[in-house]
Amino acid sequence: MDTRTKGFNTKLVHAGIREDAYGSVVTPIYQTSTFAFRNAQQGADRFAGTEEGYIYTRIGNPTTTALEENVAQLENGFGATAMASGMGAVSTLYLALLSSGDHMVSTDSVYGPSRGLMEKHMSRFGVESSYVDTSDLENLRRAMRPNTKVVYIESPSNPAMSVTDIKAAGEIAHAAGALLIVDNTFASPHLQKPLDLGADVVLHSVTKFINGHADIVGGIVVAKTEALHKQIRAMLINLGANMDPHQAYMVSRGIKTLALRVERAEENARKVAPWLEAHPQVAWVRYIGLVSHPQHELAKRQMTGFGSMIAFELKGGIEAGRIVMDNVQLAGLAVSLGGVETLISHPASMTHASMARENRVAAGITDGLVRLSVGIEDLEDILSDLDQALGRIG
Repeated sequence: MDTRTKGFNTKLVHAGIREDAYGSVVTPIYQTSTFAFRNAQQGADRFAGTEEGYIYTRIGNPTTTALEENVAQLENGFGATAMASGMGAVSTLYLALLSSGDHMVSTDSVYGPSRGLMEKHMSRFGVESSYVDTSDLENLRRAMRPNTKVVYIESPSNPAMSVTDIKAAGEIAHAAGALLIVDNTFASPHLQKPLDLGADVVLHSVTKFINGHADIVGGIVVAKTEALHKQIRAMLINLGANMDPHQAYMVSRGIKTLALRVERAEENARKVAPWLEAHPQVAWVRYIGLVSHPQHELAKRQMTGFGSMIAFELKGGIEAGRIVMDNVQLAGLAVSLGGVETLISHPASMTHASMARENRVAAGITDGLVRLSVGIEDLEDILSDLDQALGRIG
């Protein structure tokens, strides 16, 4: 069945699945390192690229291909490349698209390891970078240089929950001859399609919403054009950061319920956010579904929903944050997000600990900031857990 013209939920369930010799309704796990050729000529043809087929799992595997085709269709891209982790995806993009002497502009509150990799390691090879609040397009314009090759944004950003105008950011990048990369992890392809808005590349930590069950680690990159797809894939093959077939099988299993999970979690978050905003111990809340969010109207234009990620600050600062996180019972105190379970974390000491404090604070990641990934549990139980934990603050 050609799923390219089908609806989103139909693509979630069916895209990428191919009929096999046994009529399996799901793509099997092809747990093999290598693939045999019928004869020497077929081997030569596959290595030359004149015949389609598989050679070696680092280069490609049918189970992984099924996932890649699925996500490429969900994001309306030319092709996707699956990696062993979200940081594997970030590393592959940096190395595929940037060279010595090039410059990258990125969102200042970008995921800590993404920034750390660039500032501590890519800089050793002559790649420059700047970090600005990309929700203000003037900041982005001022940060562009003649040697800027990549604009890399998170929208919504992690964990500050800022929203960048993707269409406008793409126009700024393209006018300077640069590519626009969008980390779409927080939104998922169910709520936002950056390639349709002008991005050139989309990446996801599939560990999060796409898999949705906190049981694998993985990343995926979707390119808008064939040329970009080939460039990224070639780098991935050389790096050896490929996703293994069992990982791909698990993600393909999880992705089928993406829309159901995202919608249920968002339904909860839409009620948790105003509850937090009204709580006497809470200083402020950043949830893009709240009218108080500075980019609420922009989010309504470029997204089809607001998701389930909430950031908030307690009036008691970092000590109050510790009390809450040490006393939640239903919510798990853990990094990561986007699973069926509610998770709570402290970015300053966890996901963004590698950033210099002055950079964190400038990016809106204060010492007392708490990040909440709202799950699909019963709303009353989530609120009760937060209420009893907040009640422990003296």
